[in-house]
Amino acid sequence: MTSAVKHTPSGRVFNFSAGPGCLPEEVIRQAQADLWDIDGTGVGILEHSHRGKTFDKVLAEAEENCRKIGNIPANYKVMFLTGGATSQNFMVPANILPDDGVAAFLTTGHWSERTWEEVKVYSSKCYEAWDGRPTKHTCCPADSEISYKDKPVYVHMCSNNTLYGTQWRHADGTIRLPKVPDGVPLVCDMSSDMYSRPTDVTKFGLIYAGAQKNVGVAGTTLVIAREDLLKPVRKLPTMLRYDVQAKDQSRHNTPPVFAIYLSGLVFKWILKQGGLSAVHAANMAKAKFIYDVLDSTPFYKGHARPDSRSLMNITFRCPTEALDDAFVKEAQKNGMDQLKGHRNTGGMRASTYNAMPAEGCKALADFMQDFAKRNG
Repeated sequence: MTSAVKHTPSGRVFNFSAGPGCLPEEVIRQAQADLWDIDGTGVGILEHSHRGKTFDKVLAEAEENCRKIGNIPANYKVMFLTGGATSQNFMVPANILPDDGVAAFLTTGHWSERTWEEVKVYSSKCYEAWDGRPTKHTCCPADSEISYKDKPVYVHMCSNNTLYGTQWRHADGTIRLPKVPDGVPLVCDMSSDMYSRPTDVTKFGLIYAGAQKNVGVAGTTLVIAREDLLKPVRKLPTMLRYDVQAKDQSRHNTPPVFAIYLSGLVFKWILKQGGLSAVHAANMAKAKFIYDVLDSTPFYKGHARPDSRSLMNITFRCPTEALDDAFVKEAQKNGMDQLKGHRNTGGMRASTYNAMPAEGCKALADFMQDFAKRNG
């Protein structure tokens, strides 16, 4: 950043990063204070024992509020694990897929591809019930496009595809679930839209999400698992067992204390906004600013098919790569950072997570219109 960069009234810029993503400013301010002294203990959160009373309270409140936000029933366990969502690509099959068992995969983006590749360590009998590669991951499939063969032990999906800007959604933005064979649990990577809209947890056997987009900061992964899926189907190292992590309340060893603490602050912030219905309404309104420009300005081309457009990651391109580069550079000078698209897709990507203020999306929409007029 140079001094020529425009800043918001708070002295910051609008951070459109895909992850780690932006945080609510009041959460950052609280964390600043608690780094020095949390709850009047004279010790900062980074220094407290993970077995002490202060962290007991932090952890208990984080789980309580996580459950309250998601209306999580008692027969689901909440865990804060390490290794990122990527580690769940092997932890899920390690725990619930028997040797040479069958699992079905709905491959709708880059991270779904990674999940599909990882399961082959455990079984050669798994299959893709949908493959989005031929369409360059421009959409999520209709039920008629999903094809199940052998009945799977579980079906895996990714609810929001960060790179390509697609999302399983209805027209009103609420989550759309794929058809699943009767009695088969649905496992979902919800990393980039976790707690961005109301979701019925009971429709899933297991949900996992890296915290660094909507739930907090990098360092912990939220896992919500139904009790009947906790006991592993094979002998595993202790740290990889869901049942052990659940029994020991996410601290079989020293957990990521600060990352869990930050998630707790974010959960409190979500509740303060009015819960998931209010957050979802705000996210719909924010995304509309940008999608309205894409729909009304032929200068830009969106990657995602309109019925699969993400409310979290909006992907688009200018007519040429040179204009893409100019767009990103000019936007940064105007106080909008991290808009460059992923190297797999190019173009631009605006990540409009829960903490992105409406003013940021409006500023981007206004800039898009101005840039198109000057370069179209």
